[in-house]
Amino acid sequence: MRISIKSTTGKSIFSLPLIVLLMALLSSTGALAQQPASETESWQFGVSIYGWFPDIDGETAFTQPGGGSDFKVDFDDIFDNLEFTLMGTFDVRKGRWGILTDVVYMDDGDSQTGTREATIGRRALPVNASANIDLDLKTLIWTLTGYYRVLDQPGMTLDVLAGARYLDVETKVNWSVTGNVASIPVLDRTGAVKESFKNWDALIGLRGRFAFGAQNAWFVSYYFDVGAGDSDLTWQGIAGLGYAFHWGEIEAAWRNLYYNFPSDKAIADMSVSGPVIGVTFRW
Repeated sequence: MRISIKSTTGKSIFSLPLIVLLMALLSSTGALAQQPASETESWQFGVSIYGWFPDIDGETAFTQPGGGSDFKVDFDDIFDNLEFTLMGTFDVRKGRWGILTDVVYMDDGDSQTGTREATIGRRALPVNASANIDLDLKTLIWTLTGYYRVLDQPGMTLDVLAGARYLDVETKVNWSVTGNVASIPVLDRTGAVKESFKNWDALIGLRGRFAFGAQNAWFVSYYFDVGAGDSDLTWQGIAGLGYAFHWGEIEAAWRNLYYNFPSDKAIADMSVSGPVIGVTFRW
């Protein structure tokens, strides 16, 4: 039996962000010649601890030995419970060169009893039938990049970066169909399926910030990367507003991470998007 979980999120290729990124990278070569050498060559460190509260949309497919009818259900109808999360970023820089790494681990799961938000063989469940569904999704996202600070002025910075992102996803589904399904063919009324997926992609990107207000304490930050490899396309965008203290800063942002996978993969696409609240310590 082939089981898939599908959201209403459509697949798309984001060519405009890629064009903007390439233009920024090209323009940065001119900035290199204009910027003075960094005033300090000492090591600088930053550790961020944050909470990301995303909605997860996607389309994933399972194939159960023995065959059977397709069974489909939307992510949005089942998936709304975050069981465990661990998120953090480490940044080290000396002069204009630096390394940035970010780790996100999420364990999400939920269940629905007696739901009719499902289809069998592309046909909706009859009014006298329902499905019981348990869904669990574990996700590890690790990004590692090196960067070069092409613009370093009071109140304004710009980094260009290159690196890789690793994705490890494990999905489990337990389901059962009860009631009369009439003429809809159902060979197996119950099932349990597990699928794991690992992915590496090369990245290029940029990040920066604009400071304003008294003593430039307030700032607007941005980050964008795009890449491919095991994926057909992956991109990530973050935009935030924060306030800086002598020890570090606090920030609220919006973060979106998107994947589009090859057609022969178990997972077709995935989008993780939502608000972020975090604190950064610097020394």
